[in-house]
Amino acid sequence: MIQADSQEHQRLSPDEINDFRKKGYLIYDRPVLPQAKFDALKKHFEKLLADLPADIRPESMDVPHFLDPELFQWLFADEVLDLIEPILGPDIALFSSHFICKPRGDGRRVPWHSDAYYWTGMLDPMEVVTVWLAIDPATPANGCMYVFPESHDGKRRDYVDVDPIANVFPTEIRQDLLDESRAVPCILHSNQASLHDGRLLHGSPPNTSDLRRCGYTMRYMKSSTRFNPEFSEGHAVFLARGKDYCVNQFADPTKAHPELLSWRHKRWKKGH
Repeated sequence: MIQADSQEHQRLSPDEINDFRKKGYLIYDRPVLPQAKFDALKKHFEKLLADLPADIRPESMDVPHFLDPELFQWLFADEVLDLIEPILGPDIALFSSHFICKPRGDGRRVPWHSDAYYWTGMLDPMEVVTVWLAIDPATPANGCMYVFPESHDGKRRDYVDVDPIANVFPTEIRQDLLDESRAVPCILHSNQASLHDGRLLHGSPPNTSDLRRCGYTMRYMKSSTRFNPEFSEGHAVFLARGKDYCVNQFADPTKAHPELLSWRHKRWKKGH
């Protein structure tokens, strides 16, 4: 289990930290960013969305920071890292990020899964915390995320194929292994966030409402976590705060990295 505390950069109460460790997730129901900084992020996202090619679904805006270094002003924002440091400690690396935008009316379902399943072999240890920042309000009506509390046990679960057109990615945990009545909705206003352990089971229904639902997932690990070099041609990690333990070659956040994407699309499992 992730065990770390930090007093200097502390945005979470002791009870919130304990809840996260016990349940594997936390609803942060206060503003994450100052309003002007959040408004700038949303404006930036709207431009990225408007420039998206017509044949690319908006749910598929994965690793946008590889091509857009400007995003690091939010990915490395103290307000975000101060949510992570009480859990992971002061030495933090950015593992990944993803705009998951479900358009109104036909937003795709996110199948039941654990993020860590799609990262098998990449990280040692497998300890990642995701900040799911609500760009739009997220409710059951427009397809908010649902989580299974205390499911971050790391147990291996069987996956099956699902319809790749109706779903954001084409595999999910066998539904006979889940009791969906236990799933809890993560209801958020804009500029609020949920935090979840990378091993937590979660998913979300389709968005058939007349309201868009977008979140920016920002994924962090300890900088001492070893990133498997076998994946280095299709991915990159970045030192966000604190000490570089020299177990990874961190990429330059001031530069775009278009060379990563073609290799990534060839080799990676289709998922987070």
